Amino acid sequence: MTQDIFIRSSIDPIKPLTGIEPKKAESGTSTEGTSFGAVLKDAIQDINNLQNDADKAIANVQLEDAGSIHDAMIALEKAGISFQVMMQVRNKILDAYQEVMRMQV
Repeated sequence: MTQDIFIRSSIDPIKPLTGIEPKKAESGTSTEGTSFGAVLKDAIQDINNLQNDADKAIANVQLEDAGSIHDAMIALEKAGISFQVMMQVRNKILDAYQEVMRMQV
């Protein structure tokens, strides 16, 4: 004779997150027609802007004594991390390209 054992769990089922919505396109622009190259170019431009901001913050601290060293270090870290992420994305893109080139048609 088998005996069924039921264990009651106090775990609630997974509920959808509320209050989090995807980023919407700015008025007048459409993300449907945006090419991969344009997205990549925009990302590189943003990283370049972060690098330039870090350079300006360092110059303010060194030359003008007007800037905060804390702000300069934060700007440097933002620029450094974004550059590292860009390099990792580049490596993944190159790996994917090489994998596609190895495929036999």
